[in-house]
Amino acid sequence: MYEFNGIAIFFILGLGLPISALIGSHILSPKKSSPQKYLTYECGLDTRGETWVQFKICYFLYALVFLVFDVETIFLYPWAVTFKQLGTFAFVEMFIFIAILIIGFVYAWKEGALEWF
Repeated sequence: MYEFNGIAIFFILGLGLPISALIGSHILSPKKSSPQKYLTYECGLDTRGETWVQFKICYFLYALVFLVFDVETIFLYPWAVTFKQLGTFAFVEMFIFIAILIIGFVYAWKEGALEWF
């Protein structure tokens, strides 16, 4: 059980620090509410017209494509570290993995998911 003490300490700190920060902010935050607190604030000026702003979905698609390639990088790193020990089979598997991602990227590009306007 001695070798698990480090994991237990990290677990306790991982739960304890955010909980203590939330409790501390709740205790130290001002409790008095005023009508001015609920006014819409935009760059120090009162808003004109409708304050509901809708964002374009293309920004979400860019984030999704970035996330896919970010996860690909996470999968490639351990493979690259142990490349010599894995052999030819691992090389073929990674080639197939990258090919599937490239096919998805080309499909997203042809569908216009990567267009700004």
